[in-house]
Amino acid sequence: MAPPKFLGLSGRPLSLAVSTVATTGFLLFGYDQGVMSGIITAPAFNNFFQETKDNSTMQGLITAIYEIGCLLGAMFVLWTGDMLGRRKNIIVGAFIMALGVIIQVTCQAGSSPFAQLFVGRVVMGFGNGMNTSTIPTYQAECSKTSNRGLLICIEGGVIAFGTLIAYWIDYGASYGPDDLVWRFPIAFQLIFAIFICIPMFFLPESPRWLLSHGRTQDAERVIAALRGYEIDGPETIQERNLIVDSLRASGGFGQKSTPFKALFTGGKTQHFRRLLLGSSSQIMQQVGGCNAVIYYFPILFQDSIGETHNMSMLLGGVNMVVYSIFATVSWFVIERVGRRRLFLIGSIGQMLSMVLVFACLIPGDPMTARGAAVGLFTYIAFFGATWLPLPWLYPAEVNPIRTRGKANAVSTCSNWMFNFLIVMVTPIMVDKIGWGTYLFFACMNAIFIPIIYFFYPETARRSLEEIDIIFAKGYVDKISYVKAAKELPHLAPEEIEVYANRYGLVDSDSNGEGGNRRDEEKSRDRTDQSDSDSPAHVDVVDEHGVESGFGDGINTKTKR
Repeated sequence: MAPPKFLGLSGRPLSLAVSTVATTGFLLFGYDQGVMSGIITAPAFNNFFQETKDNSTMQGLITAIYEIGCLLGAMFVLWTGDMLGRRKNIIVGAFIMALGVIIQVTCQAGSSPFAQLFVGRVVMGFGNGMNTSTIPTYQAECSKTSNRGLLICIEGGVIAFGTLIAYWIDYGASYGPDDLVWRFPIAFQLIFAIFICIPMFFLPESPRWLLSHGRTQDAERVIAALRGYEIDGPETIQERNLIVDSLRASGGFGQKSTPFKALFTGGKTQHFRRLLLGSSSQIMQQVGGCNAVIYYFPILFQDSIGETHNMSMLLGGVNMVVYSIFATVSWFVIERVGRRRLFLIGSIGQMLSMVLVFACLIPGDPMTARGAAVGLFTYIAFFGATWLPLPWLYPAEVNPIRTRGKANAVSTCSNWMFNFLIVMVTPIMVDKIGWGTYLFFACMNAIFIPIIYFFYPETARRSLEEIDIIFAKGYVDKISYVKAAKELPHLAPEEIEVYANRYGLVDSDSNGEGGNRRDEEKSRDRTDQSDSDSPAHVDVVDEHGVESGFGDGINTKTKR
């Protein structure tokens, strides 16, 4: 029997289609990060939106208000994401982003254009907040263990390519008529939004989300399609049962929405600790100074180094080329080097780069200040290779399946709150304290190093279910979770139940077998069920022996 298909595809081609659409969402995210930097100080833009002319506070506000929209979108996913599902959230998010673009580009003189631009930025941010909260989770839940890190790193990496496209479109449009200078770069985002919205109608939902809602047959169809298996094959049944076991371990099987109180629990599942790990990575990405460089690179060159507007924009475009090149580094090393080492390398590199920047700005001499440009270039290189993709990957895999949707939304909320703060205050800091701005960011990066070293366990080359066992091991053995990750061997699928039983994720006394069951029995039972067309033959959960998870998964014996 051939594997089921979505969009006429199955197996690797279908997985590639899922990744392409998901990646486009982050390409659009990167584009919007960079698009305002090239037009916010353009004379044509400032003459049309008078409020921004020679006013760093209003320039910061119209740029940063987008982050407030993103925060609201992430909060919307926090409340409704588990009910709507990954796929619907992405479709709605892309549609709202398209609506926000239309609101912005239709501004007309004499009819409060600044207020309309303000609203359009918030609306577009709302859609982006929904997408950035959902896409990493969707990608992680649809990917294989072997390429999950790579695919999400590619998503994070293309943020740089989106910013690169925005910078050069801004630069090219600056030579056109006044309206083209700012309307075309903003309108260009519609292309990305359409490419996300339409294909998602035909792509599958996350199999883990389907199983968390008890939609077993739909989940089997998606698993078989994504992996290229037969829908009744043993590989499909094994992967389905591992996911259900993981849901059972966290108490999330069949729940339409995870209660918020589940985010704050400890014990063997360590939901709260894992929430903090994911959220802190997003916070550190922002307070490390990335958007001070990405959003305001031309302004930094004009105000801190003394270059002309045209030269500042040109150098900003060159900096984004460097950014994009180094953003691909993580694609090749993420699984070999690991998450922890890349976090540490990035923090050290960003800290030293910011030291170079503020040291060269202290004398106040234009020639010496040019050395600060080197620091900005090395900063963006280190950031692109490490801190750009990692905070989108780490929360998506470190949080357990039951709380992943809400926890990832909380992490994204954290990102946008601090994103808004940094984008809002950076032009004011540069204006008031000059080189002290970069000293602040250097100190922040120095603080990250011990936090990562002592508290961030490695998740490279681990299945999402193995990561659950790492935290159970740390809790039961009363050791640090970093050490637990180092000590736990890499597990084959059939070993996961054994280790889950060892660390108390299975009620081993409930059925006398530790919840274990041979794959042959699972496959045979599933085949027995598929032979009957009777509605009475349906999947039921074996409540005896899998209540705490990692046991029998789904008992596919017929219900009489």
